[in-house]
Amino acid sequence: MKVVVTGGAGFIGSNLAEELSNRYEVTVLDDLATGRESNLSNLDVDWVRGSILDTELLAETFRGVHFVFHEAALPSVQRSVEDPARSNLVNVDGTLNVLIAARDAGVKKLVFASSSSVYGDTPTLPKVETMTPDPMSPYAVTKLTAEHYLRVFNSLYGLPTVALRYFNVFGPRQDPKSQYAAVIPNFIARILAGEPPVINGDGRQTRDFTFVRDVVQANIRAAESDATGVFNIACQKRIDLIALADTIMDLVGTKVEPVFNEARSGDVRDSLADITRARAAFGFAPAYTLEQGLSETIQWFASQ
Repeated sequence: MKVVVTGGAGFIGSNLAEELSNRYEVTVLDDLATGRESNLSNLDVDWVRGSILDTELLAETFRGVHFVFHEAALPSVQRSVEDPARSNLVNVDGTLNVLIAARDAGVKKLVFASSSSVYGDTPTLPKVETMTPDPMSPYAVTKLTAEHYLRVFNSLYGLPTVALRYFNVFGPRQDPKSQYAAVIPNFIARILAGEPPVINGDGRQTRDFTFVRDVVQANIRAAESDATGVFNIACQKRIDLIALADTIMDLVGTKVEPVFNEARSGDVRDSLADITRARAAFGFAPAYTLEQGLSETIQWFASQ
């Protein structure tokens, strides 16, 4: 069977495409706006270079496809704060284009990369899917808007859809060089170089970090199940950023004092997921602890 991974040259998309290629005929659609061609090296996939804003290309690429895994997006809360129009164009209009093309091509199911950012900074923990979303950034708004489009395409057009709300994904192939780099690749790259990790805020903010291989498992399980709707995907444990930096330094075998910057606008204070719904619907359970995921990630970064 044929499957398509939009954004398949990106961090999560390339890890997903690699695993899917063991059981499906995989096509990656990516314009390299944030993805990297090197992420596709040695992968048994077909690469179509193009954008989800190109409706004709989407229609052609989705022809005869069984599953679509929609990972393409302009990531980063900070990027969306600086340029909300561009985030909306790619993440909302682009997703609508993908949904229309999937509907018209008769795709059997579409699995979408949503985000825990849709919950906002509500103090209730853990986050459960029945909570009222409260997005704090344009990025979060785009992900929530896309979720609504998925629900409507499911109920109105009969296109089965799943939205996976990822909680702070990390792992191999994540880019530490972008100005919008996520915290773990940023910490690892600096600590491996003997430089202090940079923490935005007081470092006591907590995150539920999820190893990318668990996210890949969740995508495949969701696609191959009868499940539809919205699901949290996470490790179901949280750690503050100071403790995270200490853990990485222990694994690397070095010690440097962190540097603290101002907190970033749009960032939530605390994050922790309840994954009961995903566990019940398609048997999702994280296979990696934070330390196991960090060890693999550090080894990958050290080898680059």
